Amino acid sequence: MSDFSRWRAVAAAIFLSLGLAGCGYNTIPTLEENAKAKWSDVQSQYQRRADLIPNLVETVKGYAKQEKDVLTSVVEARAKATSVKVDAGSLTDPEKMKQFQEAQNQLTGALGRLIAVSEAYPDLKSNQNFLALQSQLEGTENRITVARRDYIDAVREFNTSLRTFPTLLWAKTFFAGTKPMAEFSAAGAAQSPPEVKF
Repeated sequence: MSDFSRWRAVAAAIFLSLGLAGCGYNTIPTLEENAKAKWSDVQSQYQRRADLIPNLVETVKGYAKQEKDVLTSVVEARAKATSVKVDAGSLTDPEKMKQFQEAQNQLTGALGRLIAVSEAYPDLKSNQNFLALQSQLEGTENRITVARRDYIDAVREFNTSLRTFPTLLWAKTFFAGTKPMAEFSAAGAAQSPPEVKF
């Protein structure tokens, strides 16, 4: 093989490598990994909330023993929410995501009832431990909202890459087994306007 042929082969390999890199081959795995990382953030925030709940329940229990049903519902909702696991491999399963979201929504509702019960106990409302836990819980709810929004954005970008040119070509060939990821959707109650009574 002559020097010119070798040089031409090297130039063709470099050109082909640059062409592959510039046409979106790496886009699909990059976006998929980004969405998985955002999902880890979501799980981390939900775990933070789950970790706060036992302390909150114990604090309330000391002041509101007669509210046993509310406390029990929070503990049961927490147990259910932490038992539904969605790992990075399950992100393409809409049914699994729906189960996870429903369990988290039940926990959110139970926590709302627990906070509402605290309004009836002035001593509890002024307890420093309760106030600190309530503040941490509110901050965690905000972090959950941000993490979910970031995950939804990452999934939208990934799913769009599977259907748009030029990454569509790679999705249909080298990444043919890659499925769109499931997104969070608003809870059914969020679709209805709140009822206001005066």
